[in-house]
Amino acid sequence: MAICISLLVGFAISAALGPFLIPFLLRLKIGQTIRDDGPESHLKKNGTPTMGGIIFLSALFVTSLFFLKSYPGIIPVLLMTLSFALIGFADDYIKVVLKRAMGFKAWQKMICEIVVTTVFAIYMVHSGRDLTMLVPFSGGHYIDAGILTIPLMFFVILGTVNGANFTDGLDGLATKVTLAIVGFFFIPAVVSEGGLDPALGALFGALLGFLLYNAHPAKVFMGDTGSLALGAFVATTAYMYQMPLFIILVAFIYLAEVISVILQVGYFKLTHGKRIFKMAPIHHHFELCGIEETRVVDSFFIVTIVLCALAVIGYLV
Repeated sequence: MAICISLLVGFAISAALGPFLIPFLLRLKIGQTIRDDGPESHLKKNGTPTMGGIIFLSALFVTSLFFLKSYPGIIPVLLMTLSFALIGFADDYIKVVLKRAMGFKAWQKMICEIVVTTVFAIYMVHSGRDLTMLVPFSGGHYIDAGILTIPLMFFVILGTVNGANFTDGLDGLATKVTLAIVGFFFIPAVVSEGGLDPALGALFGALLGFLLYNAHPAKVFMGDTGSLALGAFVATTAYMYQMPLFIILVAFIYLAEVISVILQVGYFKLTHGKRIFKMAPIHHHFELCGIEETRVVDSFFIVTIVLCALAVIGYLV
C-alpha cells in the first residue's frame, strides 16, 4: 500500500513542479553547456535547462517525509541520495555559472564521493547490519566477502554512481533505465521486510513525472544533481536489501557506460591517440554509427527491462 500511495504522490509532485521550475531555471539562465567534442546533433541542445534533478528529488524527499516515522529504514537511503545530489549540484554549478563544461576535476569529485561512501560504510558496520550478499539464482544462498566486504562496497557504490552519471547523456536515457531498476526493487520490497517501500514508490512516481519533461525532445536535463543521486539511491537500496550482486544485472547499462569510458581513455593513452569506440560513453558510439537517439534510448531501456526480469527470476528461485 505504501508503494502505491507514495508512487501517486511522487508523480503528482514531480509533474506539478515541472511547469514552475523549468521556466525558473530558464530565467536564471541555468542552461546546459554542450561539449564541443560531442555529437554534432547535440549542439542544438545547448542552453536547455539543467539541474532538473531537483524536480524528482524534491518529489522523493517531500513524499518520503510523510513515511519517516513508520519506515525509518529509508533514512540511510535518503541521506546517501541527498549527499550525492549535493556533490552533483556543486558540479552543475561549476558548469553553469563558471562555464566550465567538464565541471569538477575528476579527482575533486572522486574525493567527495569517497568521503560520503566512507560515512555510509561506517554506518553499515556500526549499525550491525548484515553485510552478507544474496547470490542470484542460488535458491536464497548468501555469501560473506570477508575482508573484501568494505572494498567491494566502495567499488559497487562508486561504480554505480558514476555509471548513472555517464548514462545521463541522451534525452530520457538515465530516467528510463533507472525507472526499470527501481521497479525491480519493488519485488524484494514486497517479499522482504526491508522497509524501503515508500522511498521506492516515491522515486518511481517522481521519475515518471520527470519523464514528462525529460523525454525526447527534452525540455530539461537532470544534470549531475540528478544522475549522481540516482546512482546513490540504486546502490544504497541494493545494500539495504543485501543485493549488491544484482547490480551487475539490473544496472548493466550503468556498468557498460562506465566501462566504455574506462576502456576508451585507457586505450587512448596506451596507443597515443587510437580509440576503441567512435565516442564514449557507449551511447554516443551508437549515435555516431547512425542510430537515432530515441532508438538508442529505447533499446537501452528494453535491455534493462529484460535484465531486470531476469534478476526477478534470480531473486525468486
